[in-house]
Amino acid sequence: MLMFWMQFLLVLGAILLGIRKGGVALGLIGGLGVAVLVFFFRVAPSEPPIAVMLIILAVVTAAATLEVAGGLDYLVQVAEKLLRAHPKYVTILAPLCTFFLTVCAGTGHAVYALLPVIADVAQKTRTRPERPMAIASVASQMGITASPVAAAVTTFLGMSAKMGTPVTLFDILKVTMPAGLVGVLAAAAWSLNRGKDLDQDPEYQDRLKDPKFRAGLERSVTTLDKKLPATAKLSVALFFGGVGFIVLLALRDTIARTGVSLPQILPVIDGKAVPMTTVVQFVMLAFGAFILFATKVKAADIAKSSVFSAGMIAVVSIFGIAWMSDTFVSANKSMLIGKIGTMVQMAPWTFALAMFAVSAFVKSQAATLTVMIPFGIALKLPATLMLGLLPASYAYFFFAFYPSDLAAINMDRTGTTRIGKYLLNHSFMLPGLIGVTVSTAVAYGLSRLAF
Repeated sequence: MLMFWMQFLLVLGAILLGIRKGGVALGLIGGLGVAVLVFFFRVAPSEPPIAVMLIILAVVTAAATLEVAGGLDYLVQVAEKLLRAHPKYVTILAPLCTFFLTVCAGTGHAVYALLPVIADVAQKTRTRPERPMAIASVASQMGITASPVAAAVTTFLGMSAKMGTPVTLFDILKVTMPAGLVGVLAAAAWSLNRGKDLDQDPEYQDRLKDPKFRAGLERSVTTLDKKLPATAKLSVALFFGGVGFIVLLALRDTIARTGVSLPQILPVIDGKAVPMTTVVQFVMLAFGAFILFATKVKAADIAKSSVFSAGMIAVVSIFGIAWMSDTFVSANKSMLIGKIGTMVQMAPWTFALAMFAVSAFVKSQAATLTVMIPFGIALKLPATLMLGLLPASYAYFFFAFYPSDLAAINMDRTGTTRIGKYLLNHSFMLPGLIGVTVSTAVAYGLSRLAF
């Protein structure tokens, strides 16, 4: 028992220290944790999550190529046109735009360009900017578990082979997509009447007395004046082509499992078709190459893009943290099953609470899943159950330290989107809690109905 708690404290301490250092530190310190577990506690190291890392690497490289080709900017401009065409509905349309931007691109980083536009549209319609801004930031992260090319989804897909009842990509999306949408709409509906209108907000009215403050409000913000490469639309079409092809293959596998005879698209080797975890890797790399050739972007620029940089940090983080967590779980499997298994089996939703708590500190849904899925496997939880709890892997809005939340605060020139005096009473808390709670409940229900 003493050795278990010593190892647990080591793992927890490594995670907290990695979070505090930021960047690739989570991966480096996770690797240090593996070394301590092996050399000091004399446990056998588990296999590193190679498949998951390769999937993320392939998807991120394709998405980075899309960014350099102007595809992400084009998607942002499409979203801005929709918002400016229907400004009165900005509190509903803004989170839907950021949600689907993430679903399409597989990353929430596209939201930064849209946030100042959302604030500008809200301000010009006299809508309290906090209403659309807070839920738009939250929705951009909720879209991750509904994206076929997001790191969290591909992480879950890659690990599902160890869960006894592996799921396909289509199985994941048919649960997380509707669940995410319902959660976003529920939080957006609550946001419609939050706070006071600007003309009735005494704090805002006091700020208007400052000439510098008023001057700052008069500036117009738009992405529509940005000139995009002629090949921006083509890059989007090619990227979506790759995503669509992967979803099509996943749909084929899902239909084939019902007994319907369909032609085999993938080659069969030793009686088994090429696994989808491998398919995602070479298909996304291939379509990234198509974008590279068709748009003639420079390969050097891809490695310098913000999407590629963030993706590589995610790969390194998952490498270390997932390896350390899986090594700890493998070494203490009997202990975990004996002490925690009964509770989780009686009340499966408690696993969602544990995942939510981890995510509040780990600023990545993919990293949260790489920490928690080994626990779920050790507790013999079926993949369908963990799929239903997948939306609970997003909780880093809780302390409002994620870049999209901070960007929303800084880009709201009226100052209504903010962190309160008591740290937790910030603009993102209630929209986040409503969105995640509703989407997790819906996903759990759908997973019970679908499997």
